[in-house]
Amino acid sequence: MTIQKVGVIGAGQMGNGIAHVCALSGFDVMLNDVSPDRVELGLATINGNLARQVKSGRISEDDRSSALSKISSALDYEAFAQCDLVIETAVEDEQVKRKILADLCPVLREDTFVGTNTSSISITRLAASTDRPERFIGIHFMNPVPVMELVELIRGIATGDETFTQVRDFVKKLDKTIAVSEDFPAFIVNRILLPMINEAVYTLYEGVGSVEAIDKAMRLGARHPMGPLELADFIGLDTCLSIMQVLYEGLADTKYRPCPLLVKYVEAGWLGRKTNRGFYDYRGDEPVPTR
Repeated sequence: MTIQKVGVIGAGQMGNGIAHVCALSGFDVMLNDVSPDRVELGLATINGNLARQVKSGRISEDDRSSALSKISSALDYEAFAQCDLVIETAVEDEQVKRKILADLCPVLREDTFVGTNTSSISITRLAASTDRPERFIGIHFMNPVPVMELVELIRGIATGDETFTQVRDFVKKLDKTIAVSEDFPAFIVNRILLPMINEAVYTLYEGVGSVEAIDKAMRLGARHPMGPLELADFIGLDTCLSIMQVLYEGLADTKYRPCPLLVKYVEAGWLGRKTNRGFYDYRGDEPVPTR
Protein backbone atom coordinates (compact mmCIF):
# COMPACT_ATOMS: atom_id res chain seq x y z
CA MET A 1 0.00 0.00 0.00
CA THR A 2 1.18 3.51 -0.87
CA ILE A 3 -0.34 6.63 0.66
CA GLN A 4 -1.97 8.71 -2.09
CA LYS A 5 -5.15 10.20 -0.64
CA VAL A 6 -5.01 12.07 2.68
CA GLY A 7 -7.81 13.22 4.97
CA VAL A 8 -7.31 16.14 7.38
CA ILE A 9 -9.66 16.74 10.30
CA GLY A 10 -9.49 20.39 11.33
CA ALA A 11 -9.17 23.33 8.90
CA GLY A 12 -7.57 25.75 11.36
CA GLN A 13 -3.98 26.96 11.40
CA MET A 14 -2.40 23.50 11.63
CA GLY A 15 -4.96 21.63 9.52
CA ASN A 16 -4.95 24.02 6.57
CA GLY A 17 -1.15 24.07 6.70
CA ILE A 18 -1.00 20.27 6.52
CA ALA A 19 -3.52 20.23 3.65
CA HIS A 20 -1.43 22.91 1.91
CA VAL A 21 1.86 20.98 1.98
CA CYS A 22 0.18 17.66 1.10
CA ALA A 23 -1.56 19.11 -1.96
CA LEU A 24 1.57 20.96 -3.06
CA SER A 25 3.44 17.64 -2.89
CA GLY A 26 0.91 15.95 -5.19
CA PHE A 27 -1.40 14.21 -2.70
CA ASP A 28 -5.17 14.34 -3.02
CA VAL A 29 -6.56 15.93 0.16
CA MET A 30 -9.97 15.89 1.86
CA LEU A 31 -10.36 18.72 4.41
CA ASN A 32 -12.96 18.54 7.21
CA ASP A 33 -14.05 20.74 10.10
CA VAL A 34 -17.10 21.14 12.35
CA SER A 35 -18.84 23.38 9.79
CA PRO A 36 -18.63 24.06 6.03
CA ASP A 37 -17.84 27.72 6.80
CA ARG A 38 -14.68 26.75 8.67
CA VAL A 39 -13.59 24.54 5.77
CA GLU A 40 -14.17 27.44 3.35
CA LEU A 41 -12.13 29.72 5.61
CA GLY A 42 -9.34 27.13 5.65
CA LEU A 43 -9.39 26.89 1.85
CA ALA A 44 -9.21 30.68 1.58
CA THR A 45 -6.17 30.70 3.89
CA ILE A 46 -4.49 28.03 1.78
CA ASN A 47 -5.17 30.04 -1.38
CA GLY A 48 -3.67 33.15 0.20
CA ASN A 49 -0.60 31.33 1.47
CA LEU A 50 -0.01 29.69 -1.91
CA ALA A 51 -0.33 33.11 -3.59
CA ARG A 52 2.36 34.47 -1.25
CA GLN A 53 4.63 31.56 -2.23
CA VAL A 54 4.08 32.40 -5.91
CA LYS A 55 4.88 36.06 -5.26
CA SER A 56 8.10 35.13 -3.44
CA GLY A 57 9.15 32.82 -6.28
CA ARG A 58 9.07 29.65 -4.19
CA ILE A 59 6.45 28.01 -6.42
CA SER A 60 4.94 28.70 -9.85
CA GLU A 61 1.36 29.74 -10.66
CA ASP A 62 0.87 26.25 -12.15
CA ASP A 63 1.98 24.73 -8.83
CA ARG A 64 -0.59 26.87 -7.00
CA SER A 65 -3.43 25.94 -9.36
CA SER A 66 -2.53 22.25 -9.23
CA ALA A 67 -2.40 22.23 -5.41
CA LEU A 68 -5.78 23.95 -5.09
CA SER A 69 -7.34 21.44 -7.49
CA LYS A 70 -6.22 18.58 -5.25
CA ILE A 71 -8.06 19.80 -2.12
CA SER A 72 -11.73 18.93 -1.62
CA SER A 73 -14.16 19.63 1.21
CA ALA A 74 -15.19 16.70 3.40
CA LEU A 75 -18.55 17.52 4.94
CA ASP A 76 -18.52 14.43 7.18
CA TYR A 77 -16.24 11.55 8.14
CA GLU A 78 -17.84 9.28 5.52
CA ALA A 79 -15.97 11.34 2.91
CA PHE A 80 -12.75 9.78 4.26
CA ALA A 81 -13.84 6.24 3.31
CA GLN A 82 -11.29 5.97 0.51
CA CYS A 83 -8.42 7.82 2.19
CA ASP A 84 -5.15 5.99 2.78
CA LEU A 85 -4.21 8.21 5.73
CA VAL A 86 -6.33 10.49 7.92
CA ILE A 87 -4.63 13.06 10.17
CA GLU A 88 -6.51 14.54 13.15
CA THR A 89 -5.54 18.16 13.96
CA ALA A 90 -8.23 19.16 16.47
CA VAL A 91 -7.77 21.28 19.60
CA GLU A 92 -5.19 20.01 22.12
CA ASP A 93 -7.77 18.30 24.33
CA GLU A 94 -7.55 14.55 24.84
CA GLN A 95 -11.28 13.97 25.24
CA VAL A 96 -12.07 15.87 22.04
CA LYS A 97 -9.47 13.88 20.14
CA ARG A 98 -10.66 10.54 21.53
CA LYS A 99 -14.25 11.33 20.50
CA ILE A 100 -13.16 12.24 16.97
CA LEU A 101 -11.11 9.05 16.61
CA ALA A 102 -13.91 6.85 17.96
CA ASP A 103 -16.36 8.36 15.45
CA LEU A 104 -13.88 8.32 12.56
CA CYS A 105 -12.54 4.78 12.56
CA PRO A 106 -15.78 2.86 11.79
CA VAL A 107 -16.13 4.59 8.40
CA LEU A 108 -12.53 3.93 7.27
CA ARG A 109 -11.12 1.00 5.31
CA GLU A 110 -9.43 -1.58 7.51
CA ASP A 111 -6.02 -0.74 6.03
CA THR A 112 -6.26 3.07 6.43
CA PHE A 113 -3.59 4.65 8.60
CA VAL A 114 -4.61 7.20 11.23
CA GLY A 115 -2.33 9.95 12.51
CA THR A 116 -2.67 12.64 15.14
CA ASN A 117 -0.99 16.03 15.09
CA THR A 118 -1.07 16.26 18.89
CA SER A 119 1.82 18.26 20.29
CA SER A 120 1.89 16.59 23.71
CA ILE A 121 -0.73 13.87 24.38
CA SER A 122 0.15 10.17 24.71
CA ILE A 123 0.01 8.39 21.34
CA THR A 124 -0.54 5.07 23.12
CA ARG A 125 -3.63 6.38 24.94
CA LEU A 126 -5.11 7.96 21.82
CA ALA A 127 -4.45 4.77 19.84
CA ALA A 128 -6.42 2.81 22.44
CA SER A 129 -9.56 4.78 21.50
CA THR A 130 -9.36 3.46 17.92
CA ASP A 131 -10.01 0.07 16.33
CA ARG A 132 -6.49 0.03 14.80
CA PRO A 133 -3.76 0.89 17.35
CA GLU A 134 -1.18 -0.86 15.16
CA ARG A 135 -2.02 1.55 12.30
CA PHE A 136 -1.99 4.68 14.49
CA ILE A 137 0.93 7.10 14.85
CA GLY A 138 1.82 10.62 16.00
CA ILE A 139 2.66 13.02 13.14
CA HIS A 140 3.52 16.31 14.81
CA PHE A 141 3.98 19.13 12.30
CA MET A 142 5.50 22.44 13.40
CA ASN A 143 3.68 25.75 13.02
CA PRO A 144 3.48 27.33 10.45
CA VAL A 145 3.44 24.06 8.52
CA PRO A 146 4.34 25.41 5.04
CA VAL A 147 7.45 27.12 6.46
CA MET A 148 8.78 24.83 9.19
CA GLU A 149 11.00 21.96 8.07
CA LEU A 150 10.54 19.49 10.94
CA VAL A 151 7.99 16.77 11.62
CA GLU A 152 8.16 14.65 14.78
CA LEU A 153 7.09 11.03 14.34
CA ILE A 154 5.97 9.28 17.52
CA ARG A 155 5.17 5.58 17.77
CA GLY A 156 2.72 4.35 20.37
CA ILE A 157 3.40 1.05 22.07
CA ALA A 158 1.25 -0.76 19.47
CA THR A 159 2.31 1.14 16.32
CA GLY A 160 3.36 -1.37 13.68
CA ASP A 161 6.51 -1.29 11.56
CA GLU A 162 4.52 -0.95 8.32
CA THR A 163 2.72 2.10 9.72
CA PHE A 164 5.95 3.77 10.71
CA THR A 165 7.60 3.01 7.35
CA GLN A 166 4.68 4.18 5.24
CA VAL A 167 4.16 7.38 7.21
CA ARG A 168 7.90 8.11 7.29
CA ASP A 169 8.00 7.81 3.47
CA PHE A 170 4.91 10.02 3.19
CA VAL A 171 6.49 12.76 5.33
CA LYS A 172 9.69 12.63 3.29
CA LYS A 173 7.63 13.28 0.13
CA LEU A 174 6.44 16.49 1.78
CA ASP A 175 10.11 17.61 1.79
CA LYS A 176 10.15 17.62 5.59
CA THR A 177 12.90 16.45 7.93
CA ILE A 178 11.93 13.81 10.50
CA ALA A 179 12.84 13.57 14.17
CA VAL A 180 11.69 10.34 15.82
CA SER A 181 10.52 10.72 19.41
CA GLU A 182 9.56 8.23 22.08
CA ASP A 183 6.03 8.47 23.43
CA PHE A 184 6.72 10.67 26.46
CA PRO A 185 4.72 13.80 27.37
CA ALA A 186 5.24 16.66 24.87
CA PHE A 187 7.79 14.59 22.87
CA ILE A 188 11.04 16.44 21.96
CA VAL A 189 10.37 19.97 20.73
CA ASN A 190 7.68 20.96 23.23
CA ARG A 191 9.40 19.11 26.10
CA ILE A 192 12.19 21.67 25.67
CA LEU A 193 10.35 24.70 24.25
CA LEU A 194 7.29 24.99 26.50
CA PRO A 195 9.16 24.95 29.84
CA MET A 196 11.27 27.80 28.44
CA ILE A 197 8.12 29.76 27.59
CA ASN A 198 6.63 28.93 31.00
CA GLU A 199 9.83 30.17 32.67
CA ALA A 200 9.56 33.39 30.67
CA VAL A 201 6.03 33.84 32.03
CA TYR A 202 7.36 33.21 35.58
CA THR A 203 10.04 35.84 34.92
CA LEU A 204 7.26 38.29 34.04
CA TYR A 205 5.08 37.15 36.96
CA GLU A 206 7.88 37.68 39.47
CA GLY A 207 8.68 41.14 38.11
CA VAL A 208 12.17 40.31 36.90
CA GLY A 209 11.46 42.01 33.59
CA SER A 210 8.66 43.47 31.49
CA VAL A 211 7.18 41.76 28.43
CA GLU A 212 9.28 43.98 26.20
CA ALA A 213 12.49 43.43 28.20
CA ILE A 214 12.10 39.62 28.33
CA ASP A 215 11.49 39.29 24.60
CA LYS A 216 14.28 41.72 23.72
CA ALA A 217 16.69 39.85 25.99
CA MET A 218 16.05 36.52 24.29
CA ARG A 219 16.02 37.92 20.76
CA LEU A 220 19.27 39.86 21.14
CA GLY A 221 20.95 37.88 23.91
CA ALA A 222 20.19 34.34 22.71
CA ARG A 223 19.62 35.04 18.99
CA HIS A 224 16.05 33.73 19.09
CA PRO A 225 14.09 34.94 16.05
CA MET A 226 11.07 35.63 18.28
CA GLY A 227 10.91 36.38 22.00
CA PRO A 228 9.31 33.67 24.20
CA LEU A 229 6.23 35.74 25.11
CA GLU A 230 5.67 36.78 21.50
CA LEU A 231 6.06 33.12 20.56
CA ALA A 232 3.55 32.09 23.22
CA ASP A 233 1.02 34.50 21.69
CA PHE A 234 1.71 32.99 18.27
CA ILE A 235 1.24 29.41 19.50
CA GLY A 236 -1.84 30.29 21.58
CA LEU A 237 -1.74 30.64 25.36
CA ASP A 238 -4.42 27.95 25.74
CA THR A 239 -2.24 25.52 23.81
CA CYS A 240 0.80 26.47 25.89
CA LEU A 241 -1.17 25.86 29.09
CA SER A 242 -2.50 22.51 27.82
CA ILE A 243 1.00 21.29 27.03
CA MET A 244 2.36 22.42 30.40
CA GLN A 245 -0.51 20.60 32.13
CA VAL A 246 0.31 17.42 30.19
CA LEU A 247 3.96 17.73 31.25
CA TYR A 248 3.07 18.48 34.88
CA GLU A 249 0.58 15.63 35.17
CA GLY A 250 2.53 13.16 33.05
CA LEU A 251 5.94 13.61 34.67
CA ALA A 252 4.85 14.59 38.21
CA ASP A 253 7.66 17.11 38.55
CA THR A 254 7.04 20.57 40.04
CA LYS A 255 9.42 22.18 37.54
CA TYR A 256 6.62 21.78 34.97
CA ARG A 257 3.97 23.58 37.07
CA PRO A 258 2.16 26.08 34.81
CA CYS A 259 2.77 29.68 35.85
CA PRO A 260 -0.31 31.17 37.58
CA LEU A 261 -0.08 34.20 35.30
CA LEU A 262 -0.40 31.94 32.22
CA VAL A 263 -3.49 30.40 33.80
CA LYS A 264 -4.96 33.90 34.44
CA TYR A 265 -4.45 35.01 30.85
CA VAL A 266 -6.23 31.88 29.58
CA GLU A 267 -9.06 32.38 32.08
CA ALA A 268 -9.45 35.94 30.79
CA GLY A 269 -9.71 34.66 27.23
CA TRP A 270 -6.51 36.47 26.28
CA LEU A 271 -5.10 33.65 24.19
CA GLY A 272 -2.67 35.56 21.97
CA ARG A 273 -2.90 36.49 18.32
CA LYS A 274 -6.07 34.49 17.64
CA THR A 275 -8.04 36.60 20.16
CA ASN A 276 -6.09 39.83 19.50
CA ARG A 277 -4.82 39.96 23.09
CA GLY A 278 -2.27 37.96 25.02
CA PHE A 279 1.05 39.18 26.32
CA TYR A 280 0.64 41.77 23.57
CA ASP A 281 -2.44 43.68 22.44
CA TYR A 282 -2.80 43.29 18.65
CA ARG A 283 -5.83 45.52 18.13
CA GLY A 284 -3.85 48.56 16.98
CA ASP A 285 -1.37 49.17 14.17
CA GLU A 286 1.51 47.79 16.28
CA PRO A 287 1.50 45.16 19.08
CA VAL A 288 1.56 46.75 22.54
CA PRO A 289 2.70 44.82 25.68
CA THR A 290 -0.15 44.18 28.10
CA ARG A 291 2.14 44.17 31.16
